[in-house]
Amino acid sequence: MAAKNRIREGDVVTRKSYGGDIFFQVISVESYTVGDAIATLKGLNMRLLADAPVSDLAVADERELLEFRRQTVRESAEHLRTVRIRRITEEQARHRKERRRSRGGASPAEDIFSLPGRVLHMDGDSDYLRDCMKYYKELGVPAVGKHIPPEEQAAAVETLLREHSPDVLVLTGHDALKKKNSDRASVSSYWNSGYYIDSVRRARNHEMDKDGLVIVAGACQSYYEALMEAGANFASSPGRVLIHCLDPVLLAERVVNTPVDEIVRIEDAIENTITKRPGVGGVQTRGKLRSSMPKTPMGVFGAGTSE
Repeated sequence: MAAKNRIREGDVVTRKSYGGDIFFQVISVESYTVGDAIATLKGLNMRLLADAPVSDLAVADERELLEFRRQTVRESAEHLRTVRIRRITEEQARHRKERRRSRGGASPAEDIFSLPGRVLHMDGDSDYLRDCMKYYKELGVPAVGKHIPPEEQAAAVETLLREHSPDVLVLTGHDALKKKNSDRASVSSYWNSGYYIDSVRRARNHEMDKDGLVIVAGACQSYYEALMEAGANFASSPGRVLIHCLDPVLLAERVVNTPVDEIVRIEDAIENTITKRPGVGGVQTRGKLRSSMPKTPMGVFGAGTSE
């Protein structure tokens, strides 16, 4: 633990003036002079960026931090369980539908399997990206993750889209209103919203069709209206509230596991997240899950060859 009056990069801290309501990790400290130094902070489980005088910070109590991490693991496991149950229920419903159709002579439903859409996830936070990629894997969502700072995402997005041809693009990281009473209609009032807006525009220039490329963009307190106007399908944060680090993942998951002949109901997509309303919003969007048949017997094509 850091010395009582010495906050260092990497410390987990709380803000005294906010009653210690959120755990932050210190990204950087301007200097070590207590009372004069300004620390840049990122939320431990919220996509929030903030700064604060070092004098307003307290190193987190180890027992409270341990309990927080345990609670975070429990909550993540519960959300994972909820998504899995939903997926099983939806798949069973699709199979029943196919069985009814197969009575007319079509191939049986058991010969059909599902191919979810693919995700390209660009994240400004390497720790969050690691957690998100773990979550994609556990949910069986094909995903490629790239750690790219928000200010560099616009320059990189078109090249990555050409390289990976995803069905869903996630542009996220950290964000926040710089001050409590900032002008919410001015992009200069936000730490990183301008970068996400530019990235969405670049991506939408690459693919104009919102059903061709689904874009999920933003972080805590992001400039929702501008992100949507730039071309996002889903974005944060209509109420300028904090969002959970996994909310973008859960929005993408809903899209890639909704059949291509169905529209993702906006309320279902929002309810699929942890923060829900007013943390995220969006527009009607076609799903990306495709059915395929027949199932190929294992071993028919072998493992492939190389030269």
